[in-house]
Amino acid sequence: MMDESIQILLVDDNELDRVNIQRGFKHLKIKNTIIIAEHGLQALDILRRDDSELIAAEPYIILLDLNMPKMNGIEFLHEIRNDTALKNAVVYVLTTSESPNDIDEVRQYNVSGYIVKPLERVELLKALSILDAYWSINQILN
Repeated sequence: MMDESIQILLVDDNELDRVNIQRGFKHLKIKNTIIIAEHGLQALDILRRDDSELIAAEPYIILLDLNMPKMNGIEFLHEIRNDTALKNAVVYVLTTSESPNDIDEVRQYNVSGYIVKPLERVELLKALSILDAYWSINQILN
């Protein structure tokens, strides 16, 4: 299991997806704090504001959707990779997009993984379980 001190910033505009991901974490007994942002601009505000109670304090992991209003996931990645304070953030793309163009584009932003959102609950639980195992292994290695 992942170290509970690691916060998760979930950046996704789809309320149903956010709820399903939160339920999936609960079902898998992943107890990390989940902070919600509905689009990239809100996520940046959370990460950059010193006075916010919602600020994601390090260490944190970002789960990022690509297709969002105001600032999409690719624009968000561009912004954080050009910000000296945020450029090393661990980001996993969790999106419905299977577009080879999207996959190629996010690779240039050094994401830790690209996961196509499963529509079935069982598949979502498998994906979240794999993420949890990956995070746990990385913690042991670091």
